[in-house]
Amino acid sequence: MSTITHRHADVDGFNVFYREAGRAGAPKLLLLHGFPSSSHMFRDLIPLLADRFHIVAPDLPGFGQSDMPDRKDFAYTFDNLANVIDRFTEVIGFDRYAVYVFDYGAPTGFRLALKHPERITGIVSQNGNAYVEGLSDGWNPIQAYWKEPTQANRDALRALLTRDTTIWQYTHGVTDTSRVSPDGYSLDDYYMSRPGAHEVQLDLFGDYQSNVALYPAFQQYFRTHQPPFLAVWGKHDPFFLPPGAQAFKRDLPNADVRFFDTGHFALETHAAEIAAATAEFLIR
Repeated sequence: MSTITHRHADVDGFNVFYREAGRAGAPKLLLLHGFPSSSHMFRDLIPLLADRFHIVAPDLPGFGQSDMPDRKDFAYTFDNLANVIDRFTEVIGFDRYAVYVFDYGAPTGFRLALKHPERITGIVSQNGNAYVEGLSDGWNPIQAYWKEPTQANRDALRALLTRDTTIWQYTHGVTDTSRVSPDGYSLDDYYMSRPGAHEVQLDLFGDYQSNVALYPAFQQYFRTHQPPFLAVWGKHDPFFLPPGAQAFKRDLPNADVRFFDTGHFALETHAAEIAAATAEFLIR
């Protein structure tokens, strides 16, 4: 098992926390987490891949141990999240890399690919969506906020930030919930309980519509550049449906799409299987 180190990078004055493993000179792999998690979600995956890849897993701005500046000083948009992570890759010397994206990590990573297609050697998407057919009815309250960004519609989304909802995200669609460690969702709830964190997340809920607006651009990138692509999908995900995974093959005919009998946080129950699929794909 490779040693995982825990580091901080100064990205133009923005502190980005990240986990790193593997040897310098090995093929580079960037792991991008989602909501409401942090790079902690990759705790089981990293050791399974670190013997073959140089792995870096940052906490997105406003998440985990990375800076969460005041909303007056930093606009919490997906463009800004991607801008910070883009500069982060440059600061740490990740010039060409494969990217593993999950949930919020997908629109972040796909923005990096749009901006620097020459840097992307491959993409692994774990329940990371880029097609409207992948959006479930669970998005309806958030879409209502997009259409009418009133305080009432914003406040209605606070139910998505509770501990009970976080636990539900981890356990929904999981056959044996005893395989889901409470450490993950408890840590997420701890970070979510920090002063100001709810408003940050509500801002990102509102800005998620910018990701949907970019779906055609993401799809054009796929068609034009044909990056090697693997989708590893928890088929019982209540937010991102299996048709969203299958849709990648419209633009990427050679995409490898695999479903696992689990929910949104597929690594909680299927880290070994997903690591094996990822290693096989990236080595191939």
